[in-house]
Amino acid sequence: MNNELLQNLKDAAFEIRCRTIREIASFGSGHIGGSMSIVELLSYLYFHEMDVDPAHPEKDDRDRLVVSKGHSGPAVYAALSLKGFFPEEWLMTLNQGGTRLPSHCDMTKTPGIDFTGGSLGQGLSAAIGIALGQRLKKQDARSFVIIGDGEAQEGQIYEAAEAAGAWHLDNLYAFLDQNGQQLDGYTSDIIPSVSTVERWKSFGWDVYEISGHDYVQIEEAIEKAKAAKGKPHMIVMNTIKSYGYIPGEGIKLNHSMSITKEGAEEAIKALMEREGRV
Repeated sequence: MNNELLQNLKDAAFEIRCRTIREIASFGSGHIGGSMSIVELLSYLYFHEMDVDPAHPEKDDRDRLVVSKGHSGPAVYAALSLKGFFPEEWLMTLNQGGTRLPSHCDMTKTPGIDFTGGSLGQGLSAAIGIALGQRLKKQDARSFVIIGDGEAQEGQIYEAAEAAGAWHLDNLYAFLDQNGQQLDGYTSDIIPSVSTVERWKSFGWDVYEISGHDYVQIEEAIEKAKAAKGKPHMIVMNTIKSYGYIPGEGIKLNHSMSITKEGAEEAIKALMEREGRV
């Protein structure tokens, strides 16, 4: 990865984080933890990897992104606004009456959203359906999906994983946000898991494990996945929940937090200082 691209992606991630923090503060509370942990991935996909066009958001042969952990909508909205799908001012209407940006992503309301995320656990199945449709249409397009490690405790995830492996969907790219936490605690305290990598390999997937906050590792994993034919791809991302919203880092109850407008500006200032942007 060249230095210019790396800096551009870091700048995009910083702006997405700032917009997400202010967005949630405009409502007073929201899903900050799981939003912030996928920011590097969102910036990489939207500003380097995916074939999407804000001027033509409905073009049929575009790459699609299914955010199965739909409560991460605030970060997705921030990325979409930065990409140009809709005005930044929309972010200040998050989850309010008449908004086009509900708490969970809704494809009927928001330009650029490819899947309506309500009950968790369903997004992988939808992404598989999209990938199959792209294959049937003989499109050179891909289906990307982001799932959470708490959500991955649901059985539907593994029914879908088995099907994707059996159908050799190599245009399907899944990312597991493995931040170790879910709504009401640590994932290991709720359902201790076996090796994530080995589990997905057993379903016939092409699997990588990386740091989800490292752009070089993200790029290397995606490029390796592109070269691996005949299998769906799983990139397990070890992340920090609330990464970049410093008041939420390292605490147990950071799934959803109250944020005042004053607190948002303090958090952004702290992030700027940590990243050397002052």
